[in-house]
Amino acid sequence: MKKNVLIIVLVIGLTGWQCSRMDSRSDLKMAFQNNLEKINTGIDKISRSQGYQLLTVSGDLTKSDESFQDSITLALVAGIYDFQPDTIHHYKHMYYPYRLFKKSGESEHMIVNLPKLLIFHPKYLHFYNPKDSIPPNDFTINASDYHLYYNWWNSYDYRLTAGFTLENEDIGNMDISSESSSYKDHSYTAKYNFTENYSISTSWQMGDTSKSSFALTDGDDILLKESSVFVKTGYRQHEKQYTLTIGNIDIVRSTGIDSIQVFLDGVLQSQAAVKITDSSDTTGTICHKRDIQLTFDDGTTEKLSELISPALTKLRTLIDSLHSMYFAENIVDYIAVCIYYNNH
Repeated sequence: MKKNVLIIVLVIGLTGWQCSRMDSRSDLKMAFQNNLEKINTGIDKISRSQGYQLLTVSGDLTKSDESFQDSITLALVAGIYDFQPDTIHHYKHMYYPYRLFKKSGESEHMIVNLPKLLIFHPKYLHFYNPKDSIPPNDFTINASDYHLYYNWWNSYDYRLTAGFTLENEDIGNMDISSESSSYKDHSYTAKYNFTENYSISTSWQMGDTSKSSFALTDGDDILLKESSVFVKTGYRQHEKQYTLTIGNIDIVRSTGIDSIQVFLDGVLQSQAAVKITDSSDTTGTICHKRDIQLTFDDGTTEKLSELISPALTKLRTLIDSLHSMYFAENIVDYIAVCIYYNNH
């Protein structure tokens, strides 16, 4: 009788262990699919927001490039300003022939009210025509932190923290920090918080050891994050470590480790097979040249670029927009310098 009971216990234990092992294997595939669904949902919501439209504003403004090589602090441009152009042509500065903004109040911030047309179509801001009709000031930039320090020796320090409202509705906020002490030492971080609780951020640091990363988050939860560490050897940089986080899954490739490691909730998945590919010999990311192919225990294979397309295209646009600082440089900086020149 005791022998039969022992056999039954062993059978039940073995069955439970096999089921647990199978569940562990299937958990990785299920988690991968669930996490990718959250990424696609997040990018879809972001792409339909006014914040996305703001962040991806673009346009050729090379004709109005100006050679501003001075420094501006928030104190020099603090106040409340309304777009109220003076139609009298001034020759004080060739790049700012018209006074576009009139100070209407005091504030420790730089608060600017202007038509949304000038925001989403910045050519109307840079190439003001006094014959044009003036739309209502329905867009507000509220910069609580701002400074632009620059000199000729590849040294500068830039900071912008600003919130944005369209027709009195919050459409998100932006935070940018960039500094350089020489042509080879440069650091940069940028983040945009959308009103849908999502945020996109990117950072990079150049030097003998260089780091770069981007992240898509939903509140405090990481939906997608990619980070790389490069070390300089001679005149070339080599990737020392690459980490891709997809929800609760981490894919890690490091020098000195033969295989690419996959972790689920911090636990190494020894049976998972991963292939990281680049479409060229140069280093890249999943946003451009790199792709991730993961093979599960059941033999099925999933490629990341296919599973998050067309969200991947929109993600590239967001990351490129943050890197280029187009909105900050061509709208916020242009307004700040315009106010500075007209006030001083």
